[in-house]
Amino acid sequence: MNFNAQTPLDQFLSVLFERYMENVPDVKKITQAMISKGIIGSQDEIVNDHIAFRTLGVPHLGLASLEKIFLANGYKKMDPYFFKEKKLDAYWYAPPSPAYPRIFVSELRVKDLSAEAQAIIHKYTDGITSDPVDAIDLSNGQAIGEFLHQPLWETPTKAEYARLLEESEYAAWVIYNRYYLNHYTISVHALKEGYNKLSQFNALLESIGVKLNTSGGVIKESADGLLLQSSTVAPVNEVEFAGGEKMAIAGSYVEFAERRVLPQFAHLNADDVTREHRRDGFEANNADKIFESTYTEQINK
Repeated sequence: MNFNAQTPLDQFLSVLFERYMENVPDVKKITQAMISKGIIGSQDEIVNDHIAFRTLGVPHLGLASLEKIFLANGYKKMDPYFFKEKKLDAYWYAPPSPAYPRIFVSELRVKDLSAEAQAIIHKYTDGITSDPVDAIDLSNGQAIGEFLHQPLWETPTKAEYARLLEESEYAAWVIYNRYYLNHYTISVHALKEGYNKLSQFNALLESIGVKLNTSGGVIKESADGLLLQSSTVAPVNEVEFAGGEKMAIAGSYVEFAERRVLPQFAHLNADDVTREHRRDGFEANNADKIFESTYTEQINK
């Protein structure tokens, strides 16, 4: 994850990651453990599989808005996903080169919520009367980075946050955190032998006291057996709501992915395997459980 900061994409990814790392203690904890074990020499050696964002499906926001940032910077829109129980739609975006992470963007189907929950969300978002991304210079990486940390609506009240939490933990997360980076993902298969299998890497995480998401099992495996994913449980941070009330809520987390070599390339020597030889894309069943890294049941277990 060594961005040269010469292109807009490098610039805003650097801004995103720096702020994310400051607010997610597990990032530094995991990196330091990897350095102490001799797995890597520095954070820059970690291959970032993908980063993820959460959005609200309301006018002028959502997927159609946020994706403009990535499409303008060389990303290509790929496969759609639908999460019925969580009321979410999503797409993933392929990077302009293997040096950059994939992007995963999800959107809450706000119209599928109760009238009360919809009213709370619209109370905060109806003031947005045009697409805010259209006002950004998409060739200015610093401006994009700042935008992704900018509150687009007022801070919610504690009571309204709690009401959304009852119905949709995803909705509650977004209404407070907005476009904040939801997670980044360590490519476990790119690590040295002994740590390049997800089961091996999870053993390291557990040995240093990192709490892992157990929804669907610690390791979530795709139907073809070629994509394995795990994630930490989001840390709980005390935040201030409108009116000064405080409450401990979920922040962001870290994910880990092992992309196995596709069967047609099984004959290749390990040194000859590149990204194109491994399982690409995502798996809805895996992602469905990864979302729960910010859910109360995981946090309180």
